[in-house]
Amino acid sequence: MGNLIMILAWTGAVLWPLAILFGLWRGVKAGRGPGWLGWTAIVLVTAAWGLGIRAFLWEPETLVVRRVEVVSPMWTGEPLRVGVLTDVHGAGAHMSLARLESIIDELNAERPDIVLLLGDYAPGHVPAAERSADERAAVMETLPPLAKLRAPLGVWSVLGNHDWWYDGEAIEKGLQAAGIRVLENARARIERPGGAFWLGGLADYESLRAKPSYGATLDGLEGDDPVIVMSHWPDAFATAPDRVAITFAGHSHCGQVNLPFFGRLMHASPGSEKWPCGLYSKGQGRLYVSGGVGVSIMPVRFNQPPEIAVVTLRAD
Repeated sequence: MGNLIMILAWTGAVLWPLAILFGLWRGVKAGRGPGWLGWTAIVLVTAAWGLGIRAFLWEPETLVVRRVEVVSPMWTGEPLRVGVLTDVHGAGAHMSLARLESIIDELNAERPDIVLLLGDYAPGHVPAAERSADERAAVMETLPPLAKLRAPLGVWSVLGNHDWWYDGEAIEKGLQAAGIRVLENARARIERPGGAFWLGGLADYESLRAKPSYGATLDGLEGDDPVIVMSHWPDAFATAPDRVAITFAGHSHCGQVNLPFFGRLMHASPGSEKWPCGLYSKGQGRLYVSGGVGVSIMPVRFNQPPEIAVVTLRAD
């Protein structure tokens, strides 16, 4: 469906200007113009054509770097620069290998202390077993470039719902082969001169092995070192304990389409509707939801460009 829509978008992008030129040429040849009604129709259709070009062909290929400052009463030690990349949907619409590598270069240029990958590396809803060999190869070829990400405290990840719909274990192995550790209701202690901290990763709601659980992730955790957590879905934040300084999530795509007056049209989950995009607070905890870099369902973005984020976490 995505490929068909892209074909139609490119066809419309080319044919409408040709249709205008042909119509004007015919009018000049016949010695008559379009008239006020004709010009009105041309202006209206051209405006719609321009919005379609922006939404389907231009904006999904752009990239914004969100730089966010977060002050947390639960954070201690030196500030931490967290690079966030989510919802790649590799080999899907608008996500070629060349574009993915340019996104990686942009994130590396920000020099984050740590990079968090928040899931949905695979595109679409079709399981790997039902896809062609070429399509499976294209999806898996988008994982090795992630090995080029650079951060002194490492590159860490969780899986998303599209990964499990595709083949979660295959995506996990591909990430591990790229030197990226996947956390599923698990945690790791990150040592650094500015103060150690714990990094947790929640399971995805579509995981075949577990459901997301802060309790399982932090079970038995002792000491006062601060905690940050990765989750694909913002929905999990509803049960976040105050011990967690900040949860990072994706999944929502920030709605993908954000219209004046109507707002965000696409809600991937109840949590995505409640916490669709940006920074939120609940008690002592914080949530940052990134709009990600890929597209899903429709190959479109409007007034909600693809983004990577660099979140600087500071003590209160």
